[in-house]
Amino acid sequence: MPVPKILVFAGSVRTGSMNAQLAARAAKEFALAGADTTHISLLDYPMPIYDGDLESRSGPPEAAIMLKKMMQQHQGIFIASPEYNASVTPLLKNTLDWVSRVREGREAPLAVYKDRAFALGGASNGQYGAMRSLLAARQVLEIGCGALVIPEQIAVSRAADAFDEMDDFKDEANSKRLKGVVQSLIQFASHYT
Repeated sequence: MPVPKILVFAGSVRTGSMNAQLAARAAKEFALAGADTTHISLLDYPMPIYDGDLESRSGPPEAAIMLKKMMQQHQGIFIASPEYNASVTPLLKNTLDWVSRVREGREAPLAVYKDRAFALGGASNGQYGAMRSLLAARQVLEIGCGALVIPEQIAVSRAADAFDEMDDFKDEANSKRLKGVVQSLIQFASHYT
């Protein structure tokens, strides 16, 4: 089986973000499973709030173009999605929206969301473990962007106590769930290598 390239990022750039911890743990797990893994922070891809008038005047921001190119270099993408009021963060939604607007030449709309597989995870202090944000992120990616999002996902509840100082899970059940997501995304992504 060819080795897929996997991109990992969190939909939060907050200091101490539990989803940044989840993304770090996932990146380690993908690397341990033999995937060629790239872990990034959206802090390195700052974008203004999406505005159609701004896009008409200036086109997509350089950060959206760079992130789209980064995504195109990977066959699998893992997103750790925090939950804000039962949905995705404004940062994540804005990022996905801007990237969806970047086109090169005669490229079809939303091309960057095709021919690769996505996986979702989320962590929160609540009992649902960001599950509602995962549903919202799945809706944006699948229905809005036409992406393939694998069925396996991880929702880490009571996340403030879920990780140790090395970003490893304290609970074996979370470790097992993440390994399942990792193996499944690698399998799906390998079809695009």
